Amino acid sequence: MDKRQQLFELAQKRKRTRWAGYKCIGDYHSGFFECDFVSPYTIGASNVDSDIMMILQDWSSDEVLSRHLDPYAIKNSEYGHDPSRPTNINLKRLLKEHFGVQLKDIYATNLFPFIKYDNISSRIPQDDLVRADREFALPQIKIVKSKLIVCLGIQTFNAIRHACGYTDWLNLDSAIASPFQFHGSRIWCQAHTSRYPSGGADRVSSDWKRMKNVIFR
Repeated sequence: MDKRQQLFELAQKRKRTRWAGYKCIGDYHSGFFECDFVSPYTIGASNVDSDIMMILQDWSSDEVLSRHLDPYAIKNSEYGHDPSRPTNINLKRLLKEHFGVQLKDIYATNLFPFIKYDNISSRIPQDDLVRADREFALPQIKIVKSKLIVCLGIQTFNAIRHACGYTDWLNLDSAIASPFQFHGSRIWCQAHTSRYPSGGADRVSSDWKRMKNVIFR
């Protein structure tokens, strides 16, 4: 079975699955946002042969998806993300600056494939993130087999570490300095691109440069 077929079947599993306390992508606007990926984010980043894979935490929230379906939201559905959000602007800049690629050239997904209630910044319990990682994120890592897996944010990184049998890191600096191997891929933490850690944009750029030089020297 090829990569795309395996990923398609994983997406079908996600569609059949319901978790208490969360909604599903297909629950909104008569299924307008539904897709044949684990996350709609992959619509705009679906290169299954890429050496780089990005894992963000989650795709959206009930508060966002329940809004009126305006022309802007309809247009963005073609990309699977909102190009105006700082998360996506900064991520695209870092990919171009350090790897010379665009978002569409890589494979990207969200660790948590369901929709949380409340707003886009609402917290998802770590136990739920770990469960989602085991059921949906780790299988994608095994299927795509990228050299580098970049986790945006310490919560996403720790969920994957926990699912792989490692202890969590308590701070971002330690997490960024502690990549690990999983099924031939190097899993690396970076600051979430919606915000900058201490040291600002220069610090983030330095972290990405080091990561690139280790993986693709």
